[in-house]
Amino acid sequence: MSAATSPVPTATAPVPSLTSVFVRLKLSLLKNGLRQSGGRTAAYILSIVFGALFAAGIVLTFVLMRGNADADTVAILLIGALALAWTVMPLFIPSGDETLDPSRLVMLPLQPRPLVRALLVASLVGVGPVLTLVLALGAVLSVAHGAAGTVLAVLAVPLAAVTCVALSRAVAAANVRLLTSRKGRDLALLSGLVIAVGMQFVNFAAQRLGQAGGLESLEPATAVVGWLPPAAAIGAVDAASQGDYAVAAARLLLTAAALVGLLYWWQRSLVRLMVEPDGSTIGAAPDAGAQDKSAGSGLLARILPAGRTGTVMERALRYIWRDPKTKAAWVTSLAIGLIVPLFNAFQGAGSVYFACFASGMLGMLMYNQFGQDSSAFWMVAQTISTAADAYAELRARAMALLMITLPFTVLVTALTAGVLGDWAKLPEALGLSLGLLGAMVGTGAVTSASFPYSIPQDSGYKNVAPGQGGLAWMSIMGGMLAAGVLCSPLIGATIYLHVSDRQSLLWLLLPAGLLYGALLVLAGLKLAAPRTAKRLPEILASVSKG
Repeated sequence: MSAATSPVPTATAPVPSLTSVFVRLKLSLLKNGLRQSGGRTAAYILSIVFGALFAAGIVLTFVLMRGNADADTVAILLIGALALAWTVMPLFIPSGDETLDPSRLVMLPLQPRPLVRALLVASLVGVGPVLTLVLALGAVLSVAHGAAGTVLAVLAVPLAAVTCVALSRAVAAANVRLLTSRKGRDLALLSGLVIAVGMQFVNFAAQRLGQAGGLESLEPATAVVGWLPPAAAIGAVDAASQGDYAVAAARLLLTAAALVGLLYWWQRSLVRLMVEPDGSTIGAAPDAGAQDKSAGSGLLARILPAGRTGTVMERALRYIWRDPKTKAAWVTSLAIGLIVPLFNAFQGAGSVYFACFASGMLGMLMYNQFGQDSSAFWMVAQTISTAADAYAELRARAMALLMITLPFTVLVTALTAGVLGDWAKLPEALGLSLGLLGAMVGTGAVTSASFPYSIPQDSGYKNVAPGQGGLAWMSIMGGMLAAGVLCSPLIGATIYLHVSDRQSLLWLLLPAGLLYGALLVLAGLKLAAPRTAKRLPEILASVSKG
């Protein structure tokens, strides 16, 4: 009888740390994401190239500024602006890093403190954190002098970069419920507006800065920002270079304390996210149905005309209020149409004719009217059997658009004339603006029937379905060129009256522009109606691809 053999113990593989798992997960998801399409890979490579060139230029600029009296101002304010960008970035780009979305981890048995550490290290992998690190390095190169400044620079660079990333992640975790909701998607779609408005403010501030005596006028702001983390870390290097070691230590410790506080806030947000119920899963109040019934159509039903016209207008207005992409397009057009002429007027370099920019921005909203319906256009198509039905549909949509754009155009033109103090040119400028608006609405009706394209509803910032970019360009560029040509009689009349010194007749351009714009709208609707009625299947197929 053979002796019983005892089982041989097998060596178990060491359990990898949570941090290494998250870093490898981030790299794997990034690599697999780039494999999905050549366009995405090319865009990522181009972003790396342009980011590297931009960072190299900034670092070279900082190196050349060493010893300059304003070097500390530029360095501290740059890091302050960079921290602000990291703060607002998750509010406007909530899906910028889907691999680190904490809502995807709520079902996993993870402890908060190791999870925060792992997420923080994984967050440092990417183009943005590396670019932030390089910019912080360039900033300290311009202000670091002596042994003390060099020692603090070694500590300040990684501290500033990590604080920026932790700030972004803490804000994202605290607002994750908002960012994954409909309101959050609306907010993300408005990022283009924020960028456009920000660029106007930067342009305005740069011109004012040049008039106010250069960077010396920013010294009060530098004194304040220099105590705000993470810019305080750069201020600490500057203070140490000047021999003010107490201030340097205070600023560096303030930044370190801010980082600890951000990590604690981040951890608390993760705990709350994992243990508290989502408000969207809580049942509605018992009287919610009664409230909805009492709300009804309300004021819109009383203001709008009866019949098909009022119904279509109400639907279009509700699209503006409820559909995220339609709302974003409207808010962007309204804001930019107001900002561009007014900012140029405030700078003293504008003209009352700049108000026509608002007409162009608002008129473009008439283009691709059926694309916002998406696949639901089939319900609209069921109600159109003749050219008269198509005319009624397009006319109601144009009326809904003009309900907002007409008074807004008058407001922008009047404000521009008021800021410039050029009230004498208000009638002619308003006439040209109304004529251009009518031309844009008329050509928009034609292009909506001729070049419809789909607007994807669940693809973030994409406003054109794949393969329909040519249609979108033909619709927008062709319509804008046609509108410009159609407005040439008004432009020619304005030039003629000015050249012939008949200033007393320029007021006639106001009624002429209003009448001419109305005729262009009617002509566009008349041309688009039969084409729409004949191309209903093609339009439905085009707008349903998203």
